[in-house]
Amino acid sequence: MPAQQPTTELDARYSSALNPRPGASEVTATAWAEAQGRLEAAEIFWVSTVRPDGRLHVTPCIAAWHDGVLYFSTGRTEQKAKNLAHDAHCALTTGANALTDGLDLVIEGRAEPVTDRARLEEVITAYETKYGPHITSPEGTFHGIGDAFRRGDAVVFAVAPDTAYGFGRDNGVYSHTRWTF
Repeated sequence: MPAQQPTTELDARYSSALNPRPGASEVTATAWAEAQGRLEAAEIFWVSTVRPDGRLHVTPCIAAWHDGVLYFSTGRTEQKAKNLAHDAHCALTTGANALTDGLDLVIEGRAEPVTDRARLEEVITAYETKYGPHITSPEGTFHGIGDAFRRGDAVVFAVAPDTAYGFGRDNGVYSHTRWTF
């Protein structure tokens, strides 16, 4: 199910509001619409899952934000799939690698396998639209991924956010936004 509109809260404990510097008095929560735009544009995400013995597993992946849900995939025998079969809770992160500028995002939720064929086709279209030749061109890194989804060689997971976080940096002014769904 697509995520609903979240409640938005600025967490001053982790924002510049407690450590004033120029511009800190104007720190506000990041709008969910801005976060969604960043999720739509981000090319690389990191998915975190938990192994059955409790150890973490973190790996990069591509993902597509579509209708309020973040979609990613993995091979049926890969560690992510094994972990999610045991515990569907996961987090996907994306953002910038800069200390003073950018917006890092964390989406927490449960990864549910996509089994509905019509939804799967929507997700394939979202991936192809977002990643273009990387998926649609025979020379593309992920060419054929849509067919792998259709055949079931790869599992497509949907993560509707339960909670999301935004860690903003604007010229050294920091904000920490929490969105609760």
